[in-house]
Amino acid sequence: QVQLVESGGGLVQAGGSLRLACAASGRTLMNYYMGWFRQAPGKEDECVARISWSGGSTYYSDSVLGRFTISRDQAKNTVYLQMNSLKPEDTAVYYCAASSRAYASLEPAGYDYWGQGTQVTVSS
Repeated sequence: QVQLVESGGGLVQAGGSLRLACAASGRTLMNYYMGWFRQAPGKEDECVARISWSGGSTYYSDSVLGRFTISRDQAKNTVYLQMNSLKPEDTAVYYCAASSRAYASLEPAGYDYWGQGTQVTVSS
């Protein structure tokens, strides 16, 4: 079992920044993929960023490319999502997820463990 706890959400003005953190516990995350998803009312769930825990390869959705950065601190067993130049359309609940699959997925069904979510609200 892997437990994930997100933190760092909040209210920010458009153009501002936030850094989300996802602290993992329970087992080593070697060979896991870690993803950040967001869920907004009336919109489909979106994987905005993903990172390979062992190799560090990353993926970003087009909607956040160039503004968001995903990283991981292996010593702290924590994944981060640095969000810059935030826009009102980034408003959503952001979830951290972990996948033990051998392939990298962009779909929620491809992830085995989820955090409780953290609200990000960007005002215009």
